Amino acid sequence: MTTEQMNHPACVDPVALNEWYPIENAYAVTSQSQSSRLLGHPISLRRDDSGQVEVRTGERGLAALERYGFVWTSLGQPDHGVVEIAEAAEPDRRYVACGWITVRTSAPRLVENFLDMAHFPFVHADILGSEQYPQVAAYQSEIRPDVDEVWATNCSFFQPKVTAGHAGSLAQLSYRVSSPFLVMLYRVPPETPDRQDVIALLIQPLTEVLCRAQPLEYLIDTGSSDVALLDFEQKIFLQDRIIVENQRPLRLPLDPRAEIPTRADNASITYRRWLKQKGLRYGVTWDAGPPRSPADAPKGN
Repeated sequence: MTTEQMNHPACVDPVALNEWYPIENAYAVTSQSQSSRLLGHPISLRRDDSGQVEVRTGERGLAALERYGFVWTSLGQPDHGVVEIAEAAEPDRRYVACGWITVRTSAPRLVENFLDMAHFPFVHADILGSEQYPQVAAYQSEIRPDVDEVWATNCSFFQPKVTAGHAGSLAQLSYRVSSPFLVMLYRVPPETPDRQDVIALLIQPLTEVLCRAQPLEYLIDTGSSDVALLDFEQKIFLQDRIIVENQRPLRLPLDPRAEIPTRADNASITYRRWLKQKGLRYGVTWDAGPPRSPADAPKGN
């Protein structure tokens, strides 16, 4: 992390502050204090003598929960719990935590990239897409006010390698955005069409334009090795990293005039509209003009 990124202003946006964030794998938290950042605020975490996780920012203690093999915290006062992933309770699922990767972009950019099927044939050629089949079929996206989430359903896309161990199929997909900075993919496994794999992208926004993120998977897959599953997902994420780090501005524009959408951007359009309804300010821009600060300008490594 550069000095400029470290010194990026701390978040004061209540929409972002009042959310839960994964900040570390639970197994990695010990009695030795660890330092990190969340939304530009310095945080520390450790296990006390009773085994409970303590998270602090300065002298203030923060809420701490352990869910899905991770420690979660919030800098605000959420009126809801950590996202429910019902599939995590099914004992026959493969649990794959794919490892943290630091990405120089905003959390909303990461979410939007995760929702984007149009880049599959070009960024993930011969894995999630093929240049012979670049079309994104029509699908539905909506804001579900009863649960305050964004869903994209009836998505289908030809994928040369649907999973680590299965090739050449028309993948049936659904997307769920449960908070501004947390997105999930539900995928019908070829071997068990009556169930769905779940892949969640966990994001820790270090600052407005720098994140740690990792995919978390609950899979119906009895044939692939742990190494194959991990390698498959890490390869995809590292390919995505190159794309999102080169998008400008680094913050996600919410003004529809800033970036011209196409039909394939249906989910992105709905996600941006949802963020505007929430009044989110952190990690986004609200005008269609040039970058508003040096944080949105290109940077070297």
